[in-house]
Amino acid sequence: MIELKDRVSAIMEACRGKRVLHLGCTNSPYTAESIQEGSLLHSRIAEIAQSVHGFDNDTASLEMMRKAGHENLHEADLENLEETGFSEEVDVIVAGEMIEHLSNPGRFLDGVKTMMGPETILLITTINAYSALRNLQYALRGRGGVNEPVHPDHVAYYSYSTLRLLLDRSGFDIDDFMFYDIGPEHRVHMKWFYRLLNDVCVSVSKQSSDGIIAFCKLRGK
Repeated sequence: MIELKDRVSAIMEACRGKRVLHLGCTNSPYTAESIQEGSLLHSRIAEIAQSVHGFDNDTASLEMMRKAGHENLHEADLENLEETGFSEEVDVIVAGEMIEHLSNPGRFLDGVKTMMGPETILLITTINAYSALRNLQYALRGRGGVNEPVHPDHVAYYSYSTLRLLLDRSGFDIDDFMFYDIGPEHRVHMKWFYRLLNDVCVSVSKQSSDGIIAFCKLRGK
């Protein structure tokens, strides 16, 4: 049976009381707005985790977070994580809404493996290639195929099958998989008819929701 979750709630449940490594922690280029609104995911993780380290390659955004009171922040190339020398033991590695930004996701996953122990969970969230909302928006205002409803820094879309294959090739197994719908932090900025179209589609077909969540472990561990 398809499970539909709130993305942030799923992450919070996985991180509560755990030692967490948060990859892509700044939410760049929206760091300042997220800090001001109180919606920065890293801040929310820090409130409920036993400990949290954050990695990102955006120097300016990391400095904003430091000024906001965050510690244990590290500047790093997420596609070369094995070069960081990070040796802290962690229970959960959160890669939230960032794998779709990467030019070399296989290199990223190879680096993640160097940071994992036998019981470490890798939690990946990413946008759904079959999102009804994005497909409807594209159909209504695609302008001959050149006006896509896509983040300017995204280079890929993932589905259950494509993400599973990528993880399989990199030596990971998916322990659990679910879908997430549009969160309240995004709904407030949407036009009412887009919310309605999305909700009708998702009520009929949960796999047409906004994004996907995968809980992964190293194969054979």
